[in-house]
Amino acid sequence: MTFLFKKMAGGGACPEPARPAAALLGGLGAMLAIGFAAGLSELLDTILMMAPFGASCFLAFAVPESPLAQPRNIVFGHLISSLVGLAVLSIFGPGWPGMALAVGLAVSAMMWSGTGHAPAGADPAVIFVLQPGLDFLITPVLSGALLIVVVALLFNNMRRGKRYPVYW
Repeated sequence: MTFLFKKMAGGGACPEPARPAAALLGGLGAMLAIGFAAGLSELLDTILMMAPFGASCFLAFAVPESPLAQPRNIVFGHLISSLVGLAVLSIFGPGWPGMALAVGLAVSAMMWSGTGHAPAGADPAVIFVLQPGLDFLITPVLSGALLIVVVALLFNNMRRGKRYPVYW
């Protein structure tokens, strides 16, 4: 049992915090992406937002070189995870066992497809709370994820020393 505690003790050094300018620019990119999606939601009277998109913005603007922040991971991670959530909800109905199963299957599906995106792991939970229809895949999931990617493409490539994406 002590071997578990030894593993949990860590052993590596904590990463250095971001420089103030980098932190402010990352926050600005996230603000623009969420502002754009929320503003369009209001203007078009549709929903282009969901809570996991805030975490997607952290990845896209704070660590755009991360594999989890690449466009295919943002878009397909959210789509796959949401599709799994909708499917499990339709088969098992609402309730915590289905929600737990949906999150687990979504994580497995993203890993298997090479589209891992940590924020998308929350999508099935959102689906179980809201209980939306299949159109949820288009708005907000696909449209919102695409908006984040478009803003990330423009914003990150305007920054000196940044290149986004690393791959498609």
